[in-house]
Amino acid sequence: MSKFEMPAGVTQRITQLGQRIRVARIRRGWSVADLAAKAGINRNTLTALEQGRPGTAIGVCIAVLWALGLDKTLDAVADPDTDLHGKALEASRRPTRAGKSRMTSDDYDF
Repeated sequence: MSKFEMPAGVTQRITQLGQRIRVARIRRGWSVADLAAKAGINRNTLTALEQGRPGTAIGVCIAVLWALGLDKTLDAVADPDTDLHGKALEASRRPTRAGKSRMTSDDYDF
């Protein structure tokens, strides 16, 4: 059986996020145990997140960001209003001409 391998760009992003979370924790003067307790997770799970292990659940990540007071930074993640590529694809599927106009009952009202 072949093990799934993450693309390098994904692995780098996960590692970068873990490092950022670690910096935020250290700036607050919190130990791993402190932040894990605030987030309601195990210390080993927090360590895995900070080390950028890709198997760490997204719920854990969001819980840790919440405990750090950084959960609002997720508001821009995958925001459909900023998805320029998706908007362009959607626009390309729209009809290019309007349908035939239909007469209303008022058109022949003298």
